[in-house]
Amino acid sequence: MKDPHRLLGAALVCCALAATGAGAGPAYAVENQLWISAPYETVLPGADGDGAGPARTLSVQVSRDVAAGRVPAGRLTVDVSEIASFARVSWPANCRPESEIEAVCDFPEMPAGTESVPAAEFELRALQGADVSASGYVRYAAVAGGLTSHPGETRVGVGNGPDLGLSRAEDQRGLTPGTRTGVRATLSNSGNRTAERTLVTLYASYGLRLRERHANCEYREHDTGTSALCVVDEPVAPGQRYALSTGLDVGREALYERFDHSVQPYSDEALEEARGDWTWTRGTGAELDLRPVAAARVAAAEPDLDPQDNYGTVILDARNTADLKLTGSRVSGAAGDTVTARVTVHNRGPAWVASLGAGAAVATVRFRAPQGTTVLDLPEEECWQQPEDSGPTVFCKTPIYLHDKASYTFGIPLRIDRVVRGARTTVETLNDDPELSIRKFDPNLRNNRTEIVVNR
Repeated sequence: MKDPHRLLGAALVCCALAATGAGAGPAYAVENQLWISAPYETVLPGADGDGAGPARTLSVQVSRDVAAGRVPAGRLTVDVSEIASFARVSWPANCRPESEIEAVCDFPEMPAGTESVPAAEFELRALQGADVSASGYVRYAAVAGGLTSHPGETRVGVGNGPDLGLSRAEDQRGLTPGTRTGVRATLSNSGNRTAERTLVTLYASYGLRLRERHANCEYREHDTGTSALCVVDEPVAPGQRYALSTGLDVGREALYERFDHSVQPYSDEALEEARGDWTWTRGTGAELDLRPVAAARVAAAEPDLDPQDNYGTVILDARNTADLKLTGSRVSGAAGDTVTARVTVHNRGPAWVASLGAGAAVATVRFRAPQGTTVLDLPEEECWQQPEDSGPTVFCKTPIYLHDKASYTFGIPLRIDRVVRGARTTVETLNDDPELSIRKFDPNLRNNRTEIVVNR
């Protein structure tokens, strides 16, 4: 099982890369290529009783890989012939049905600087009596001026079961360490069966504290935060919606934080998989409930029809700083010796630093071998050399998090080719990594430089 603090969720898939058509006019860049972005897959709940089943919405966008220039308004063709025997389509106003199995949808132009535009948002419902084994593809193609996309597609199936989902909770910026906040989302069931019990998974990163330790939850502390597994006994019927609220304390070491939550129909197997080989401790506070406590109802668990909306990640950034400091080392030896120089990245706090989304190193340092030496056998997982005309530059990166008051040391093996008294080189951090900019959180860049000195 993947550690719960890792990124959760499912993304829309860019279905196809387009080829540039002939005759592109000068109003837009001819090197542009169109993409069709749509859900990779969706499952339609089967119909119960009279009529069709609950609706599923497919949202389709058209984008391009170069934002320069203008792309004129275009047309998206949607082919539903493969699902017509088991699904009904409701077209929006910008789509004109050409037949029972195809529609053409107008989408707006993309001015210079615009990377994508919405093309169509239409509903699908399973027909009464549709076979739960039925499946097929909705297929898409787009044209705009002289640009023509390769086909995109969404696989559509039919199934019976609950379909739990979480609404998107807003990110939070500018939080103050030492204060309180919370994350609120809506839990809903858009399937056609009741989820008799729900397994809720929570993760709060190291700079956050879960305010409650519920008796129906198990907790695990780890290097990057706290995870919780909660079993909620209240049933969630089709069409029902419940608030899911989690209180959080913002710690003094908070900086770039995240909160993850997910839901799925409960099963013993799902709980055991989530527990993994780790040790969990049960809470002692009031139970986490979706509504007033009721008698537990236990039934055979059914799989969730569409797990793509079962997960949510909330970014919570605090107004805080972390002072990184580098220290180098002095080494000595005779010609032919191999010595180990050390460079240490210290985090003097008060915040910890973590890149739990992008996965960037807290700090990347760079330097060149001191005069008369050669860098040997760098650890491949954290260091590399980049050839340059004046000699290779060495780069070494820390892990993606560094706790407050913690440090990380690189061991740099140097072969002394010839003795040069007082040979030295400067080691410094790269302060402008777009994924994690040191300049944005470090109040003192002057101590982000140090030296390696050989045979002083």
